[in-house]
Amino acid sequence: MYSEIVMAGFGGQGVLLIGKLLAYAGMKSGLEVTWMPAYGPEMRGGTCNCTVVLSDRPVGSPVSRSPHGAIVLNLQSIDKFEPTVRPGGVLVINTSLINRGPQRSDVTNVLVPANQIALEAGSTKAANMVALGAFLGATGFVELAPVKDVLAETFAGRDKIIRLNHVCLDQGFALGQTQAAVAHGR
Repeated sequence: MYSEIVMAGFGGQGVLLIGKLLAYAGMKSGLEVTWMPAYGPEMRGGTCNCTVVLSDRPVGSPVSRSPHGAIVLNLQSIDKFEPTVRPGGVLVINTSLINRGPQRSDVTNVLVPANQIALEAGSTKAANMVALGAFLGATGFVELAPVKDVLAETFAGRDKIIRLNHVCLDQGFALGQTQAAVAHGR
């Protein structure tokens, strides 16, 4: 198993957090991982992305020119990263903030109203968790349980935040599974 995943959005959307959660969950699952953030000088509002590589063998480089999957949370991110996803890969699109459909038919497109789902669950700040859950549901790259464990460790003592994020992960996961199954005719 060898998978490269790019997560992208603007600062403040929790892109780096979901990348770290995925990387640590991969480690808990016995995989070799790399996590490489990239962001502009602005903290909030500027663009940022991170790349996570998950592998059952040592990882030679954290750089990905053609990832197996991408989670894009805003319009600039889909414009930049949609063309880079490998044919047969998975593209999770936050339709709450992206006002155009996917341009690719050679990838599995998972359309997720992440902000809307997160708002209904309690806070739009958890939109990143909806998107991560959808990606995991569509790909199965990492099980959901270790992601939830890492999240609980990260926010230890903040039970309300943990519960909200777990709900958002679950809802995204179910949506990702359903859309992937439909895309693959299952």
